[in-house]
Amino acid sequence: MQQKHLTPQRKAASSNPCICATLRKATRTLTLLYDGYLRPAGLRVTQYSLLKNVLAREPVSVNHLAQATVTDRTTLTRNLRVLQEGGLIQIREGQDRRAREVMVSPRGRQALAKADPRWERAQAHVLAHLGEKHWKVLEAELRAMIALGRRR
Repeated sequence: MQQKHLTPQRKAASSNPCICATLRKATRTLTLLYDGYLRPAGLRVTQYSLLKNVLAREPVSVNHLAQATVTDRTTLTRNLRVLQEGGLIQIREGQDRRAREVMVSPRGRQALAKADPRWERAQAHVLAHLGEKHWKVLEAELRAMIALGRRR
């Protein structure tokens, strides 16, 4: 087997795990955990989060929602379509006919009411394992990463 000769710079780079890959792995793991808690309410954590974002801003334009959730329009539109087909949101024409506004439907509000205590249990589970102090440090670091992405 041929041995690769790495320069000191390449050795240093290869010994550090990819930040993005590590974060994606962590988010996939947490997504599965939260999905398990929310499953009895009939929502996935991505749907729950999107519904909560709409509820906090409604009526909200698709463009504003994309910015607020740091989601590209194509992905957001696909996710909104699933919620709309499930009767959880309503999408209507905005004041500007080119814009669309999103609102949580009565059925969506019921789904959130059922999911909220389950989300709180998932949140408590994660906080119990991380510790409140550790979470606050991690949250600040994650917000710094989010801001880094917005500065591009």
